[in-house]
Amino acid sequence: MKVTKILLVAMLSCMLFAGCKATDIGKEAGVAMEKATYRQVSMEEAMELMETEKNYIILDVRRQEEYDEKHITGAILVPNETIGTKDILELPDKDQMILVYCRSGNRSKQAAGKLVALGYTNIIEFGGINNWPGEVETSVK
Repeated sequence: MKVTKILLVAMLSCMLFAGCKATDIGKEAGVAMEKATYRQVSMEEAMELMETEKNYIILDVRRQEEYDEKHITGAILVPNETIGTKDILELPDKDQMILVYCRSGNRSKQAAGKLVALGYTNIIEFGGINNWPGEVETSVK
């Protein structure tokens, strides 16, 4: 009888500790997900990345008419308003470096956060074209 009680207590203890461990693991996973974010850099740091890195995308998140008026050379357009819960055809590789900008830096921060939420892992936000010292081009004809 005593052996049965001891075994029962031992089994319940193991189950209790195992349950706590599973909860702790879940909490750790939740914390890791909360830490997923984008990196913010200065214009100078963004320019340096563009000079030294090879496989990256420059992403303009303004509206079409703003992009047409003036955009950073080589940038593609995906307006912030269109970034939501669906995959973005123009950005198929979620691990590729994506350098994000807008006019002043507000929409680029919003877009960077939304991209991270969609699972993009290498998002770098660098502000607005208003302060861009590098080359720009126009699509207006």
